[in-house]
Amino acid sequence: MVSRNILVINCGSSSLKFALVNPEQSQFAISGLAECLNTPQAVVSWKIGEDKNTLSIPSGDHKDALSKIMPLVQEICHGKLDGIGHRVVHGGHIFTAPTKITPQVLSEIERISPLAPLHNPAALQGMRAALDVYPDLLQVAIFDTAFHQTMPEQAFRYCIPEDYYSKHNIRRYGFHGTSHRYVSHQTAEFCNLPVDNSHWLTAHLGNGSSTCAVSNGKSVDTSMGLTPQEGVCMGTRSGDVDPGLFGHLSRVLGMSINEIENLLTKQSGLLGLSGLSNDMRTLEQSREEGHKGATLAIEVFCYRLAKSLASMACALPRLDGLIFTGGIGENSSLIRELTVSWLKLLGLEIDTQANTKLARGTAGLINKPNTPRIVVMPTNEERQIALDTLLFVK
Repeated sequence: MVSRNILVINCGSSSLKFALVNPEQSQFAISGLAECLNTPQAVVSWKIGEDKNTLSIPSGDHKDALSKIMPLVQEICHGKLDGIGHRVVHGGHIFTAPTKITPQVLSEIERISPLAPLHNPAALQGMRAALDVYPDLLQVAIFDTAFHQTMPEQAFRYCIPEDYYSKHNIRRYGFHGTSHRYVSHQTAEFCNLPVDNSHWLTAHLGNGSSTCAVSNGKSVDTSMGLTPQEGVCMGTRSGDVDPGLFGHLSRVLGMSINEIENLLTKQSGLLGLSGLSNDMRTLEQSREEGHKGATLAIEVFCYRLAKSLASMACALPRLDGLIFTGGIGENSSLIRELTVSWLKLLGLEIDTQANTKLARGTAGLINKPNTPRIVVMPTNEERQIALDTLLFVK
């Protein structure tokens, strides 16, 4: 088999995360982050093995960052780079699979950018910068929303008049699709079950969190909606709130739409509940020290997560297991235990010893014998993006 090398790029408005992925190797040959782009503090940091390096690129933009990154990547892979895979958060209803980037595709991504005004314009910057640096290299867009395009209409429609859906595409799309897809497939293989005949609840937990029901390898429901704001409690995002809250805050406190959105996306969630931090590690430590806000934040997070998972179970014909993934899901035995404690009705029971002893970042079963599987499965979105990009390599 010919060895393949794919550069995976994930762009933010002022950042560019990258990793060189060879699907035959478990570790990234090089990975790193360009941050503070378009400011005097712009810098590129990268890691090769245990060797870490940093390069200042004052006022550099995405293209400048890539011009520094690409020679490093080409040196590592000896000039044999097969393509670039770009993470794109929102594909709307148009993009239901990985898509080779063309001028027409870029125009369409730009057209649907109002659906993800913070994310898609940044992805477009990265794609255009990469095309400027390597115009002849295969480049593929991988959409967070694509995996969820198999949801049935009863799962993705909002209870609002038809015109808002048919004319303005207002519906539930879901996110973290690359992660939910990867871990559900990996878990099926881990448990010696066929992907196309297995049924899972998945919980991707990090600063952004979501749940998903995966049936026969396909998403049939998920907690996030039109935007990544819907669903469970997150790091700084509120998740589900009464839609009437917008009108109430506007009428009673005189808050503007922008102020309300800022409140619910940047000041709420774990941060707002605890009054302390959006970092679960900090909150767990503070909980042990008796901090009431941290304790409450963790309790709400786990209860709402369990509530979401229970609702996702409605979409499955049977339950083959519950999967925890993401930074919190993979590393916090406390969050797993507290969440599962609310799911007794589904027959789920955690083995406290197995849960506590499972090494961080490793896959494992943590359920009690003769109860439904509870699996911790590390996600690897970069690897999945690389595999999807390789579909276009001849």
